[in-house]
Amino acid sequence: MLSIKVETENQQTHTRVSAQRLGDLVHRIGAPGDNFLVVQRIPDIPGTFIQVWHEAGGDYELEHRTGTATSQVRTVIGDPERVLALMTRWAREEPGWDAGTDWESAGIPEPEPVPELAEEIRQQLEPRVRELLRGGYGTVLTLTEAAEDYLVKDGVRPVSRDQARELVERLWLERVEEQRGWADDMTDPDRLERAFARLDRGGITARENFTCCRSCGMSEIGAAGREDARGFVFFHGQGTESAAAGHSLALYYGGFDDSPETTAAVGREVVAALGEAGLTAEWDGSPDKAIELTGLDWRKRLVG
Repeated sequence: MLSIKVETENQQTHTRVSAQRLGDLVHRIGAPGDNFLVVQRIPDIPGTFIQVWHEAGGDYELEHRTGTATSQVRTVIGDPERVLALMTRWAREEPGWDAGTDWESAGIPEPEPVPELAEEIRQQLEPRVRELLRGGYGTVLTLTEAAEDYLVKDGVRPVSRDQARELVERLWLERVEEQRGWADDMTDPDRLERAFARLDRGGITARENFTCCRSCGMSEIGAAGREDARGFVFFHGQGTESAAAGHSLALYYGGFDDSPETTAAVGREVVAALGEAGLTAEWDGSPDKAIELTGLDWRKRLVG
């Protein structure tokens, strides 16, 4: 699998695809409303991407960027297999991946400089962005929106969208560099993701970082999974922040028939799946009590 995220003009997103699947997408584009692919790395590196545009009957216009706007270059290729080969080597970060290709500037000017944040504003905002980064579920876009809105009061916006994005991108890259030190270790969030995937396949709707709080989660979980699901389990955004801060993580669960017996049965399945994934769950068997994940080392990998 390639550690990339592919977005299409028709608003489809494909994550961690095979080279064959990427080839299918390259060969597919060309029809009206489905002319391009934009490919980012996982985790996203702001300002780094490769993209291709194609109109049926024409050549393929391939572009990539390595940071600043002026670094964006383009080339025109007639063969989709050549396009696929370049994009695959880019995704694998192969040295000299674009050797033998003639590139020219895409002609994109650098934006105007962004005014620096006032120091007192930065000191309030930066810790909040770091908290969200530790949670691990945000993207550069969602964190930028959160940073822009965080200090709004009485309609006054002390942080512009560009200032928010600049701060988020800087801290995002710091976090990406930090997680490089995790190597290929299986982290506790990886284990949790694996357990939830198993439960979801088994008919229990399992959702991570789902809604803002317990009450919203309980009201929305029924529509979040398959119609034939027997039950559910989730943790919400406040729980994510708690786990990222070094505390336990509360999991909420239940049966869709609202019976205590089904709820307890779902709870037992959840605890078993967590244990098999290598996590420590505390639960007394009561359908009225949340399942608590304790002793977590919360190293959630950024995706973006």
